Amino acid sequence: MDKVKVGIIGCGKISGIYMENCNKFEILELVACADMNLERAREQAQQYNIPRVYTTDELLADPEIEIVINLTIPAAHAEICLRALEAGKHVYVEKPLAVTREEGRKVLETAKAKGLLVGSAPETFFGSGIQTSLKLIEDSVIGRPMAATSFMMSRGHENWHPDPEFYYAAGGGPMFDMGPYYLTALVQLLGPISAVAGMTGKALAERTITSEKKAGQKIPVDIPTHVAGTLQFAEGAIAILITSFDVFGGSDLPHIEIYGTEGTIQVPDPNNFGGPVKFRRTGESEWSEQPLLPGYDQNTRGIGPADMAYAIRTGRPHRASGELAYHVLEAMWAFHDSSDSRSFYTMESTCSRPAALPVGLTPYTLD
Repeated sequence: MDKVKVGIIGCGKISGIYMENCNKFEILELVACADMNLERAREQAQQYNIPRVYTTDELLADPEIEIVINLTIPAAHAEICLRALEAGKHVYVEKPLAVTREEGRKVLETAKAKGLLVGSAPETFFGSGIQTSLKLIEDSVIGRPMAATSFMMSRGHENWHPDPEFYYAAGGGPMFDMGPYYLTALVQLLGPISAVAGMTGKALAERTITSEKKAGQKIPVDIPTHVAGTLQFAEGAIAILITSFDVFGGSDLPHIEIYGTEGTIQVPDPNNFGGPVKFRRTGESEWSEQPLLPGYDQNTRGIGPADMAYAIRTGRPHRASGELAYHVLEAMWAFHDSSDSRSFYTMESTCSRPAALPVGLTPYTLD
């Protein structure tokens, strides 16, 4: 199968793992990278053996590049996606798909009009942890899923991230930063969302950076930093989700638990690819740990673009689709809209549950 040539726009902190893994998947050939800071792009190109360093305009003009991986900051996601699509490129973007629903819809509409694919992170649901949990549900190990709880409890990013400002600006906050991992995992396990009830809050109006290079600088907090609510799924399950940057003393709450008519599954951190996965059936007093399915249990960011590349070559659907990402984007806004209006939010979008990853594939292949 012919390789798909890829270019990356955005050479910040997250780009390294994409570059490393793009060089491992046999379907991908990473040929170029671009960044507003050309020196940063040159450094990444040298470290990961990328042949070409471009400006954004130059990368989009390269006729060999079929997929653009958009790793810019959230505020630029839609703009770069639209420019890539207008240039005739398929595009895969870091989460979230866009900052607003209007931008997200425009990206999908443009892609459809041009016959191009849009994909979006997170692709962590490809990992052995979520895939093993999905297999337990599909095998009815816990009966019919009826409910779930999910918690992302954090103190925020200003104590470790070198450039944490955007986490507290439009498109940031705990829901838009980490919500995509949890919501995407829940959709993979329980299906699309039909309604949301949410409440939001903010502990601090200003944060102080304590990480290196910007230590002591103040950040205005322009978005809610604690978002909580309830999700109704189209297939009947009800889930609680809390995402927070306001947990300063730590938490031992589980990442995700799925409750069925015959037992419970403990799902691992959806920000990671691995496990452990545990379950307990009705009447059992101890948890059993389920061996992970063979596959991807390490940080394999880049698997989403690889899956999309196979879709381009074969015509099959890709799993980390634009429709899934838009459904998650709408759900994230639904928490905020519900809180602002003090009413339930009925989802307008839906999506297909991504197909389970085939078991027994050769490493770094997906077909």
